[in-house]
Amino acid sequence: MANPEVETVSTGADKAKLAVAGVLVIGAVAAFYALGKQDLWLRVLALLALMAAAIGVFFTAEAGKQLIAYGQDSIKETRKVVWPTRKEAMQMTGYVFAFVFVMALFLWLTDKTLEWVLYDLILGWKR
Repeated sequence: MANPEVETVSTGADKAKLAVAGVLVIGAVAAFYALGKQDLWLRVLALLALMAAAIGVFFTAEAGKQLIAYGQDSIKETRKVVWPTRKEAMQMTGYVFAFVFVMALFLWLTDKTLEWVLYDLILGWKR
């Protein structure tokens, strides 16, 4: 049985919330620069307050709720993962290093062989 596709209906209220969140982000940056002659702590406080408000509004919209649900599902799936033991991880790391070393050696030998064939045998350039 196939999973039915889920359609998300975006309401006008959700679009308005996202627009307000966007305006708050723009307002945060504008406030930071508009308060250019004020102390840095005041500018940063205004920036952080408006960004927090924007994040709060975003998470009340459907897109924000979906993002939270996605994060929760990701955490659930991560807990299901069977992680390798330290011994297995070290063993696999050793295999990777050995493979990289063998490939580097192979590519170096191939390069030197082609260099010898092209420059010494075909073109006759002796170094």
